[in-house]
Amino acid sequence: MRFASFTLNGKATWGLASEKGLHPVTADLAARFPTLRSAIAADALAEVGNALAGTSAAVSIDDADYLPLIPDPDKILCIGLNYEAHRIEGGWPVVEHPTIFLRLPNSQIGHNQPMIRPKVSETLDFEAELAVVIGKGGRYISEADAMAHVAGYACYNEGSVREWQRHTQQFTPGKNFLGTGAFGPCLVTPDEIDNLGELVMEARLNGEVVQHTKFDDLIFPIPRLINYISTFTELVPGDVIVTGTPGGVGGRRQPPLWMKPGDEIVVEIDKIGKLVNPVVAES
Repeated sequence: MRFASFTLNGKATWGLASEKGLHPVTADLAARFPTLRSAIAADALAEVGNALAGTSAAVSIDDADYLPLIPDPDKILCIGLNYEAHRIEGGWPVVEHPTIFLRLPNSQIGHNQPMIRPKVSETLDFEAELAVVIGKGGRYISEADAMAHVAGYACYNEGSVREWQRHTQQFTPGKNFLGTGAFGPCLVTPDEIDNLGELVMEARLNGEVVQHTKFDDLIFPIPRLINYISTFTELVPGDVIVTGTPGGVGGRRQPPLWMKPGDEIVVEIDKIGKLVNPVVAES
């Protein structure tokens, strides 16, 4: 099943995504599960999906006004340097543990929403990534049990203002400018994915392929990330783990390739979806 968060008639809602369009939650379901995150926490996605499957779509997939997939996560945990090609292009040493930093919810945007290049820097870079949404929380989750804690997957573009990222050894400022983290369009439940490692992820800037990888190239795979993160913090339903970007980022090219107003950036992952965002200048 696939689910999305969006606005309808000016009101935030969520619902089932199908080939026919987006099916918003009915009034009775919305009273029980006002957000996608609340339905994940209640382990109610299958119930909601089955209930909405027979309803009419309220808006087409192309015309919907998307919100970030999880607009209200408790935590967004981003993994740095998690593909060997990206580690090498940045000149980073081999490490034994994942590099982790946090993103703020207000830095996020939805599918088709504008990614904002801030007025203080022209160094806005693209980062195609797979987002993992936690379904069942916990502490000290074993690698063997980790995938049972996953509610689903989505596309993420972890837009980074490199100039600010490199002010110090801490990544946080460059990773949290408003309107730079694109997330969506849909949550795809794990039963739709046969072999995650074989899926291809690609970023295209104005139609040109700039990143291309398979997930079997991850240095720290998803079970390891869930185990490691749940050791130092409690994972809760709706938490988002953004699993890292492959090689090819604009900041490591010669000359650098920055996103600029008027560009279009696409992150596409086999069987998961296509996340599209125009780039605009901060007003």
